[in-house]
Amino acid sequence: MKKLIILGGNPETAVLVDVANAMGIYTIVVDPNPNAPAKKNASETHDIDGFDIDGIVKLAKDRNVDAVLVGVADILVKPYREICEKLGVHCYATKEAVEAFCSKDGFKRYCAEYNIQDIPGIYLDETNIDKPENLDYPLMIKPVDSGGGVGMKICRDDKDYNESVKTALKFSKKGVVLVEKYMDCDDMAAYYTFRYGVPYISAISDRLTTKKQGDASPVCIGAVYPSKHSQLFIDQVHPKLCELFKGLKIQNGVLNIQFFVENGIVYAYDPGFRLQGEAPHIHIAHINGFDHREMLVNYSFTGEMGEDDFAEKNDYWFKGKTACTIWILLTGGEIGSIEGVDKIKNDPNTVFVLERFKEGDTVEEEWLGTERQVYSRIYVVTDTIAEINSKINAFKEVLKIKDTNGENMILEWLKPFNENDY
Repeated sequence: MKKLIILGGNPETAVLVDVANAMGIYTIVVDPNPNAPAKKNASETHDIDGFDIDGIVKLAKDRNVDAVLVGVADILVKPYREICEKLGVHCYATKEAVEAFCSKDGFKRYCAEYNIQDIPGIYLDETNIDKPENLDYPLMIKPVDSGGGVGMKICRDDKDYNESVKTALKFSKKGVVLVEKYMDCDDMAAYYTFRYGVPYISAISDRLTTKKQGDASPVCIGAVYPSKHSQLFIDQVHPKLCELFKGLKIQNGVLNIQFFVENGIVYAYDPGFRLQGEAPHIHIAHINGFDHREMLVNYSFTGEMGEDDFAEKNDYWFKGKTACTIWILLTGGEIGSIEGVDKIKNDPNTVFVLERFKEGDTVEEEWLGTERQVYSRIYVVTDTIAEINSKINAFKEVLKIKDTNGENMILEWLKPFNENDY
């Protein structure tokens, strides 16, 4: 039986473990948290930190491991590359791609080099935290090297700014924060598959975020595919990105990049060179018949990314169908009851439901404003946007999540889409 080390233990990575298990692979999950969700169904687990490169290399040699793969965690892409290099096993992450996609400062540098528009901003460390004169409020503050919304904040005045920069510095390993223009406009994402050095767009979506949590980082509450800005992206940004990918020597792998769209200009931000929490691969597998998780698991053993018919199957227009991911975000507290999930799972248009909490779990206050407050992602595919809208309304009636006092815990529902846009 082939052995695979999977790095990271979050609920999104747990789904990858299940796929590898179903493929008949012996899965070894490495994560410092002994109760990490991805460990639940793994063949074997170890409480090792993903950054303990020598410890993981030793484990791989002791256990005669055949391959290594990173899960859904940005910060582990760099150690993934170093571990693979020391073991001499297949790795999709090139040194240049790690520089460009695994830190916000690296991404900004490469965008400038390849003439890709990004969000106007500046880097500060603790020696200089004064507000940049060329940027006006509101501003977005982020640690350069943390993900999932941790340490991020929108600032609207000087007092707010000074406190937020200090907090963000605490969350940055490098001790650097990015201060940039806060974009209050359309938000979209493009998801690429690389095979033998050719970049293919596999999905383009519009992202919707909640503004209900004051000035914490806006958390996603939904996505719809294909994006209403698909053509604009393909004309304006895709050719430049292809040049960048060549420069980064990317041969294989999957990459998601988020963008803002304001007045016909597309601004790049937040790349992820790995499987996504949003999991576009679920819609892609359902509609186009190939599964990125299986492709990456196979790649880790063989160095081959997908089958020869990949290019024919790949269709970012989703064969004329509309796909939607509905994110259910919870407010803080202990979950007393969950009703209606089974009804949603049994709906003929529901492709998959990822659940991250169960009754009795507590949503901690400090998770609010990060992706840790996500209870569920519901994947729905229909023929038209109108049908998506009716599903959103129907599911809203059915799903009830209450705390131990019987109070509603669902933060807000995705609003139906404007049908003329799609």
